[in-house]
Amino acid sequence: MTWNDRFLDLFDRCVKRYRSGDTDFTGYYDAPADAALLAEIGCKPREFFDFVEDFCEESSPSPSTALLVAAVRRDYFEVVMQGKPGGRNLTRDDIPTFGDEFDGIPYLPRIFAKAQAKLRGELDPDLMYGCGGDRAFLLRNGDRHPADFLRQVWAAGGDCGKVARWLRS
Repeated sequence: MTWNDRFLDLFDRCVKRYRSGDTDFTGYYDAPADAALLAEIGCKPREFFDFVEDFCEESSPSPSTALLVAAVRRDYFEVVMQGKPGGRNLTRDDIPTFGDEFDGIPYLPRIFAKAQAKLRGELDPDLMYGCGGDRAFLLRNGDRHPADFLRQVWAAGGDCGKVARWLRS
């Protein structure tokens, strides 16, 4: 199986566990192959679970969206980080607030910071890239896909202005 097939298989198994009433993700990845997959693509267990939980509770993001977001993170992990994990965790105290704006775009500083941390694998377990607030922002700003936004943040090289211009295009 390729990594994406293993990802979707794991996602499906986790959804079944969650829907059966097992919402404690700490036991979801007991199989060595599951933990190895997450390590291989640079994904933390809680990070994976957040997509499963939101899908089960809100029907969004879809498994294919979770896969596409994971693919961007995996590419960044392999290309930029050379397969080495990030060094720190970005916490709620480290990111801009919900009301912060950049160039007249509310919430952009927050999602930009979260996207940068997502790329580096440095999001605190209490933060999620692609959460309901992020999805609402992306919908309001051109119905952008979370994976496309991640790619734009990567390409912008830390320049939030480039992302703002893309959002307005």
